[in-house]
Amino acid sequence: MKMDGDLSDNNELYEHYRFSVDPGQHPLRIDKFLFHRLEGASRSRIQTAANAGNILVNGAEVKPNYRVKPGDLVSIVLPHPPREFELVPENIPIDIIFEDEDVIVVNKQAGMVVHPGHGNYSGTLVHALVYHLSDNPLFAGGDVRPGLVHRIDKNTSGLLVVAKNDMALQKLARQFFNKTSGRTYWALVWGDMESDEGTIEGHIGRNPRDRTQMTVFPGGDQGKPAVTHYRVLERFGYVNLVECRLETGRTHQIRAHFRFISHPLFNDPDYGGDQILRGTTFTKYKQFVRNCFQLLPGQALHARTLEFVHPSTGREVKFEAEIPGNFSDLLQKWRHYIQGRAGE
Repeated sequence: MKMDGDLSDNNELYEHYRFSVDPGQHPLRIDKFLFHRLEGASRSRIQTAANAGNILVNGAEVKPNYRVKPGDLVSIVLPHPPREFELVPENIPIDIIFEDEDVIVVNKQAGMVVHPGHGNYSGTLVHALVYHLSDNPLFAGGDVRPGLVHRIDKNTSGLLVVAKNDMALQKLARQFFNKTSGRTYWALVWGDMESDEGTIEGHIGRNPRDRTQMTVFPGGDQGKPAVTHYRVLERFGYVNLVECRLETGRTHQIRAHFRFISHPLFNDPDYGGDQILRGTTFTKYKQFVRNCFQLLPGQALHARTLEFVHPSTGREVKFEAEIPGNFSDLLQKWRHYIQGRAGE
């Protein structure tokens, strides 16, 4: 049973295997049934998948002791679709916040892609993890995206948890799918928010005019439900620093939601934030903003905190990552600019 493939923040499960039970099949435990049909899959691994809700019979979750019957449709769903690229370990430095036998929590730098894909065949976080965990069976099998249960965008910095074994992978994937994990982000957005806190709601789906972008469908007839809670941390007149808490985890959720309410993320090239959207017409101000753009590789977004239930201990754990130096420098430049204007 392969544990590989693409994974995005939309928390989808993808069908990897499907079996129709033969009319002459005698009743048999499903873990035994699959053991004889999945090359290279141990019975314990199949049991782990079943206990995590990843084995379905006729569309419903079953446990390892379920007995298959003639005509049953058995499928295995995982949090990522089939693999597309081979993987070569690369000795790339990574900032490890925490690591034990089950999980590794990484503070990803902005500019690093999480997993291989079209146009990103090397230099990803997964390439670095495969090198770092070369003795780990889950990472040594050549799977393209081993251990991933969620991701963050290339130019977003911050926290990411990766599973180091099958048990952890299944339990973490279930938490992210059921939205019981917790994540907060810090973002610098254009404009002065009307309220100190609020909630953005709106279905998110692929933009039909540009498939690389997501868009909000306010009517709810397209896309998937998405909810972002925010509160303003600091106001700089023309931009605000906000903390975002995700109730759902859709692809580009924060970026699409804030563009939807006309407050796109600062320097976000895909959602219009890399233009001077607020402020004065003075040349000095325009140059100041352009200098600010130069500090970041893309959108001003950082995955600040991450909470989940540890797959082995059952205890809730929380991790924090300070904003990176260039993001901090960006905020400091805005502070100095606003203070300078106040003194004029």
